[in-house]
Amino acid sequence: MQVCRANVIIVEDDMGLNRAVARLLNIAGFHSSSFESAERLLESAAASGADCFVFDIHLPGISGVELLDRLDEAGIHRPVIFITAHDDAHTRDAARGGSSYLTKPFTGQALIQAIDAALTPSP
Repeated sequence: MQVCRANVIIVEDDMGLNRAVARLLNIAGFHSSSFESAERLLESAAASGADCFVFDIHLPGISGVELLDRLDEAGIHRPVIFITAHDDAHTRDAARGGSSYLTKPFTGQALIQAIDAALTPSP
């Protein structure tokens, strides 16, 4: 029986990518929960149980960056891996509050490494 490495919440509006990331994380030993929008995550109680988040930056409605701000305001401080298909200076600047920043398409290995790095305590 595989031990769960961490609980990771994914917020991605592309449901194909959302499912693919969830499968990847589950195979890698993480427990994952997926949401198609920031609003759906905020409506749930799931955020407080997360160890790490994976947020698309450019979500319809509440963006991934604004979602991070709202969670911080609610006292939920967890590492966030930002993902985006729209890489530009403005987006990189907006995502500075995240632990990592990955551009789509990214490899599964890059995502796992980013999550592991975010969950590793600093010396």
